[in-house]
Amino acid sequence: MSFLATPQSMTFEAPLPLQSGASIRDYTLAYETYGTLNAERSNAVLICHALNASHHVAGVYEGQPRSEGWWDNMIGPGKSVDTDRYFVIGVNNLGSCFGSTGPMHVNPDTGRVYGADFPVVTVEDWVNAQARLLDALGIRQLAAVMGGSLGGMQALSWTLQYPDRMRHAVVVASAPNLNAENIAFNEVARRAIVTDPDFHGGHFYEHNVVPKRGLRIARMIGHITYLSDDVMNEKFGRELREAVADSATGYRYSTQDVEFQIESYLRYQGDKFSEYFDANTYLLITRALDYFDPARAHGGHLSAALAQAQCRFLLVSFSTDWRFSPERSREIVKGLLDNRRDVSYAEIDAPHGHDAFLLEDPRYLDVVRAYFNHKVPA
Repeated sequence: MSFLATPQSMTFEAPLPLQSGASIRDYTLAYETYGTLNAERSNAVLICHALNASHHVAGVYEGQPRSEGWWDNMIGPGKSVDTDRYFVIGVNNLGSCFGSTGPMHVNPDTGRVYGADFPVVTVEDWVNAQARLLDALGIRQLAAVMGGSLGGMQALSWTLQYPDRMRHAVVVASAPNLNAENIAFNEVARRAIVTDPDFHGGHFYEHNVVPKRGLRIARMIGHITYLSDDVMNEKFGRELREAVADSATGYRYSTQDVEFQIESYLRYQGDKFSEYFDANTYLLITRALDYFDPARAHGGHLSAALAQAQCRFLLVSFSTDWRFSPERSREIVKGLLDNRRDVSYAEIDAPHGHDAFLLEDPRYLDVVRAYFNHKVPA
């Protein structure tokens, strides 16, 4: 049974310097908390979200059906990250479209909606913003920082930017940087958005339109990469839609109509995404993914970059995740072991691809539960 969640927000007047050399002021961060902060303020766990998620990590909203947080199977009373023991914090990243200041908000310097003029943000910028929120909440040191995919990159960056402010890092289905193939997928998705006639150079709000065609294609491309070949074949195979006209072959032989179940599914996912996600946010967040590379400042040597980390680590990967493959997690493990850090690593043989980090897999949930129960004092 899920608990009730309450969205909160906090506004920061002081400028936040960004990696790009720009800064942003009078910005708001949306967040949620679950559980109770103990008297020592030592049981806080920060959850970092992935591309299209938000601060709504767990629980449900009162009076709203189907409003479970995106990691509700992981976090809550008696769950793997037990909110009876830990004070869990979810923060919506700057530039997002789910409550924190982003491209659809007004720039206090111009009085106009940011649109395409919203400054470029990086993983490091998000971590700095999260640290400011924790300061305001009176939390000096975190019991743990945890995230999956892009959230895992943020958790890793926390260990390098604020090594003394955390005791544990839990990095799930992530990587120390994107490989060329991942950057290529992101670029194709971005091209789909910026070439949509309704994009208007990122200032589509002024025209009262949304580049839905580009967003649909971007989501379809992304969704393909989140699933494994086995899962797509098992769920859809070469099955035709029931509406396909009956013939000797079952095909309409059309270049336009949706005939296969996988086509229908992808179009449904694309349509749904285009209704709630912001196009400029998509561009910002995928760029942040592309830019993340802590080893870059160390001549490409990950071990040298990870020498700054002081905390203990749990890393989890999934065998069929080809977007963030187990080999990428093992690169992080090796870099940490080179520095004699305390590392636990689990590689789950799961068929679900990258999406496995969000799904109900007892082995995966038990690994996280065991780590928190035995290694992360509340």
